[in-house]
Order: sequence, then structure tokens, then C-alpha cells
Amino acid sequence: MHDLTGFQRDIMYVIAGLDEPHGLAVKAELDDYYEQEINHGRLYPNLDDLVEKGLLKKGELDKRTNLYSLTQRGSREIEARREWEDEYIESTEEVATST
Repeated sequence: MHDLTGFQRDIMYVIAGLDEPHGLAVKAELDDYYEQEINHGRLYPNLDDLVEKGLLKKGELDKRTNLYSLTQRGSREIEARREWEDEYIESTEEVATST
């Protein structure tokens, strides 16, 4: 996951947390998080990049709506990232409680 942008990581986290992660649902979550509208020209190329990297699967919900889900590799990458983040967060919490 080290070669992804922060935006791409955010997309993966949103998809992992949604029941039906289709493009507009992902966009709505990111709009709320970033407190601004994410345009389609930014979102969909990044979704396609994540599919090409093997981190997401792209399927059809209906004729007009694509459904996205994490691949096994995508899930492993999120888990590895969370473990890496936890190493640093835990050490920060230890310093805060010892002072």
C-alpha cells in the first residue's frame, strides 16, 4: 500500500466499510470526509487504478452502476497498513501516558 496516494487509501477504507460500495456511495462518503465535492474525474480513474493494481474488484450492480469490493490482497494490504499505523500510535499513547 506504500505506493498508493492518501486518496486511494481513503477509497479503500470507504469501500471496506460500506454495505454496497458503488461509485456514488463512495463519492458521497468522500465528499463528507473531505468536506468538499469530489469530482468524478478524480474518483473514477483512482477506482480504476485500484482495480488494475489488484486491490479492488469491479462488478455490476445493474446496467448503469458498478459495484466495488476489496480483493483478498486489498484486505491484506489494509490489515498490514493498520498494523503499521498501530505501531506508531501505540508508542505515542505510551509517551502520553508516561508524562
